[in-house]
Amino acid sequence: MGFIKTKILPFAIVALFGIAFFAVSARIWLPGDMMSPAPIN
Repeated sequence: MGFIKTKILPFAIVALFGIAFFAVSARIWLPGDMMSPAPIN
């Protein structure tokens, strides 16, 4: 179990960081109207 934890946990952290970085990059490169949140009313 320790072997799985030492191998999977760092990979999961790196994957989450990569996904977050990709999301931020995508928001930067997308047009501004897609960045703004949807109108509530």
